[in-house]
Amino acid sequence: MGTDLAGEITLSVVIPMYNEEAVISGLVARLRPVLDGLHTEYEVVAVDDGSRDATVALLTAQADEWPQLRIVRLRRNSGHQAALTAGLHRARGRWVVSLDADLQDPPEAIAEMLRLAQAGADVVYGVRADRSTDTVFKRQTARAYYRLMRRIVGAELPAQAGDFRLVSRDVVETLRQLPERTPVYRLLVPALGFPSAEVRYVREARLAGETKYPLPRMIALAWDSVANFTAAPLRLATWLGLGSFLACLALIAFGIVGHLRGVTIPGWTSLFVAVLLFGGVQLVCLGLLGEYVGRIYATVQNRPTFHVGSDTAEDQPATPELSNTADRPAAPEPEANAGRPVAAVRG
Repeated sequence: MGTDLAGEITLSVVIPMYNEEAVISGLVARLRPVLDGLHTEYEVVAVDDGSRDATVALLTAQADEWPQLRIVRLRRNSGHQAALTAGLHRARGRWVVSLDADLQDPPEAIAEMLRLAQAGADVVYGVRADRSTDTVFKRQTARAYYRLMRRIVGAELPAQAGDFRLVSRDVVETLRQLPERTPVYRLLVPALGFPSAEVRYVREARLAGETKYPLPRMIALAWDSVANFTAAPLRLATWLGLGSFLACLALIAFGIVGHLRGVTIPGWTSLFVAVLLFGGVQLVCLGLLGEYVGRIYATVQNRPTFHVGSDTAEDQPATPELSNTADRPAAPEPEANAGRPVAAVRG
């Protein structure tokens, strides 16, 4: 089905990509029939996150045969969340779906997501009901991550919901107004409190290629999640300082009692241990404080988290934009709610 991308668009599908040449043909072969079957105006926003392989060339070849496919290129590798931000900011649909290119999250669920959105949900989460295709380590670390995040963000965070979701235009515009420099959307979107629903699915094995979330990136995501949503590490520094103070008092009392009793205390050993103990605690506290000061410094600098090099939907090269201040076309008027009531809507 053909459509004029300059006209009104109902659905945008944002797909961050980094060195995904092995999955592009399979992704298009599976995604396009799903979207064509919706019988609605749509676009696919493929965000190339500075790939070094043939990802862009393959996308360009596919765009020749698929007019709804847009290619947004970032000038350098900025990370998955930054690429997702670039796609969300440039998507023009009334509803926007974020989808990874590896097909672990099934595109067939988009139809049900759109139905729930048209029935009144501003956010529809894709929830992984079965992760048996993941390794045991991946499942256990994911379970621990979501347990921790639910304690931080609240019970409104769906367990096992990643970045496969649908959001309305109202949610997109709200996200754009937030000053987040390193957004973690799987936590940020639930924290907004928009009415939501869930679509459960079985997580599949990666189509091809290698995962773009190895252990170091998983750790970085966990830290960003904690640092963006809670000051608990700073409180930990406070408790460590208090504990050190109490330990110091205890050592002073011990020294005084020993002196009054005439007990000889080896001075070098106690001094050495005390210096190591208190010095270590101070370094930990300074490190935690430094992490937050660094985030404040980065925010004050207000440097862009991504630069768009080109967009095939525009006649001229795109100008660099900030992730929280980008200009965009006016959003279309919300469509009246239609369809039957949503059984799984929250909020």
